[in-house]
Formats: sequence, C-alpha cells, structure tokens
Amino acid sequence: MDRSGRTGHRFRWPVWVLLVLAWGLQPAWAWGPRGHHIVARLAEAQLTPQAWAAAQKLLAVDGAQHLYQVANWADDLRDTDPALYQQTRRMHFVDFHARDCIYEPPRECRDGECAVVAIDKYSAILADRTQPPAARAQALKFVVHFVGDIHQPLHADYRHDAGGNRFQVRWRAQGQERGTNLHRVWDSLLLDSTGLGDAAYARQLQAQPGPIATGGTPAVWAEESCRIDRDDGVYPSSRSIDAAYVQRELPIAEARLRQAGARLAALLNRDLASG
Repeated sequence: MDRSGRTGHRFRWPVWVLLVLAWGLQPAWAWGPRGHHIVARLAEAQLTPQAWAAAQKLLAVDGAQHLYQVANWADDLRDTDPALYQQTRRMHFVDFHARDCIYEPPRECRDGECAVVAIDKYSAILADRTQPPAARAQALKFVVHFVGDIHQPLHADYRHDAGGNRFQVRWRAQGQERGTNLHRVWDSLLLDSTGLGDAAYARQLQAQPGPIATGGTPAVWAEESCRIDRDDGVYPSSRSIDAAYVQRELPIAEARLRQAGARLAALLNRDLASG
C-alpha cells in the first residue's frame, strides 16, 4: 500500500531501500545530539560571568548544570511531551519558497511558525524578568536548540524534500557503504566521521584559527543557511557521499557550528545581562 492508501502490484524491494524509505519518513531534525551539544559547549565558553550565573539559575530549574544538558530537549519533546512537540514542531526550521533565499515573513513564516520567529519569541521571554523562572527556563532551552537548528543548512531550504530527508544518497566513506538520506548525513554522519567525542570536538573547534562571522539576526542566519544549501555543494549531483564530499563539506558544517555557538553566546549575554 502506498502513502495515499492505495494498494498496488506486489513488488519486493531490497532491504536497504526499505530502510532508506523508512528513514526518509522521519521528522527532519537539525543536527543530531552531538551537533547541538557542541553548539551549547561553544556558547557556554563564551558567556560573560553575569550571563553564566543567570543561566545556571535557570538550568537548575530542570536539575541541569550545563547548556549541553538541555540542548536536545526540544527534539526530545516528541517522546516526553507530545502535545508541546506538536505546538512547536514547525519552529525547528524555515521553508524558503524560492531559491533567492530572501526571508519574507508572510511567505517563509506564515502564522509565525518557523525558527526565525521562534528564536525572537523565546529570546524575549528569556529576557523578561517578570516571567516566572519556569517560563524563562523553558525559553532558555528553546533558544539553545533553535539557534543550533537555524545554522544547519538543511533546516533553511527552498526545496520540497523535507530538508533532505527525501533525498536518498549512498554513504561511501570510512570504508562503509550504505543507503541513507542527505539530512542524516548532515544531522550526524559528517560530524561522526571525525571520531571525536563532543567535548573534544568542541575544544578543537574553539582552537581553530581564523575569523568566524558573527552578529546578524535570526532571519540573516536562515538566509545564510539557505545560500549554503544552494551554492556550496550540499546536494551531491551523483547522490554519492564519498571521502571527497566529506572533506569538502565538513569544514562548512564546522563553521556553522562555530557561528551558532558564538551567536548563541551573544544572544544569551544580551538577554541574561541583568540576571
């Protein structure tokens, strides 16, 4: 039976094709836990003492001590709080409607449900000292996550393939070959290819020389991701992810992690400046 519910001719699909199709039907998460943890670690290292003290108070509401411990909370809602997940699931990404990658709110963020508006919304709650601690603690978790999301190129896309989830590829790197989808490659496989743990990877990125683009607004960050997705070889013409692809695209992914960490830190330093 196909996705429309119609029954067709019997056909035996290869097992790997069935697995790929199953993966492609999964929701499109930006960065896996590793990517979100790295962004949070990078940001935490750049907080002012005042912002860090305020963040610790809010983290303690959930029994956490570090930003990386709550960085994947917004994705985990799918299992822990399905109702809240349904309310916020469209806030993880931005669907551009043209390859010009120009963010126009009525077009790209209808009803205010996208990562750009979500970051502004929860940032405002985080900065509002009249809000109860629980509301501000929740806002902190959303901000940490959504800033990471918007820097993943496949979460600001103009194509109609669920952020690469329906773009099937073959992973041919590190002596492996298997079917997967492009979103999973950027979600985790690129970062996993380094063999580094989260803390070590964050330290390596911190030590990288050279300037990193910071500043801007969530809308600008989304447009950057869209242009990377469009212009920088994210979509392989051969549908093959080999060592050359990893060598070319991994530095782009790492630059986005560094930008996300720096911008998250700047946002938290601003919103938590007075406790």
